[in-house]
Amino acid sequence: MELKYIAARAGRLSSFLREEMAMSAGLMNRLKWQDKLFVNGIPRHTDHTVVPGDVITVPLEEPMPDYPAEEGPLTILYEDEYLLAVDKPAGMLIHPSRSANTGTLANRVLAHYQRTGQQCAFHPITRLDRDTYGVVLLGKNAHVHALLTAMQEQKAIQKTYHALVWGGPGAEEGSIDAPIERRPLPSLLRYVNQTGKPSLTRYRVLQRRKDCCLLALEPVTGRTHQLRVHCSHMGFPILGDPQYGSEESLALSQTMGLTTQVLCAKELKLLHPVTGAPLMLTSRQDA
Repeated sequence: MELKYIAARAGRLSSFLREEMAMSAGLMNRLKWQDKLFVNGIPRHTDHTVVPGDVITVPLEEPMPDYPAEEGPLTILYEDEYLLAVDKPAGMLIHPSRSANTGTLANRVLAHYQRTGQQCAFHPITRLDRDTYGVVLLGKNAHVHALLTAMQEQKAIQKTYHALVWGGPGAEEGSIDAPIERRPLPSLLRYVNQTGKPSLTRYRVLQRRKDCCLLALEPVTGRTHQLRVHCSHMGFPILGDPQYGSEESLALSQTMGLTTQVLCAKELKLLHPVTGAPLMLTSRQDA
């Protein structure tokens, strides 16, 4: 992929890269030392003076990852030259690790890129737990990843999850405003504590069933395990959750044959980071 821009003003190359082309400082500096910033086809440094009519081009080449491509089912919800959105199944890690170099979403996405002749890297924007399933949004290069990361920090990506919970809230909709803190090491779990980080979740009842309830959950903040912790704290833990479940929710989960939490990243709403077009990405799975 190549970024291209025709200058309509005069100025330093760095100002065009930052402003008109919305490039992150980290990526700009990396490409500068690789001589990958071109003006009218000639490599230039960031202090080069650009004049109206000059053509700025930046090739975006992604390095090959150190994990293997692996063929397997991959449900693609959306794809263009900048973005890929896939429907992750439960029980799958997003990224390879030291202990698991295969069988992850990254392995399958890499196989898709290679099969379709795309030199793209794995840049996830939305990261899901192993057992949480649904929409995962990926940038195809470091530039698009930086744009999406900035959008996420500015809360310009709206996320909606569906969860099946034990019991359910008394109200049909509301908010859970409860700070979340990590438990002492070596635990990786979180809990609600007044000294924790501010955490806000909005909920809405979609369907009430016998002994359980289907909720739409919107994480306004993005803390680790936020939805699972908040639902458990409020007394309606997510069914199938072995870490934050209650005695009652785990008993019902066992009766229903659930082995993982019933939590689906159902929908993402955003403006396309390059074209500005509205996007709504919806998982084909549900709770």
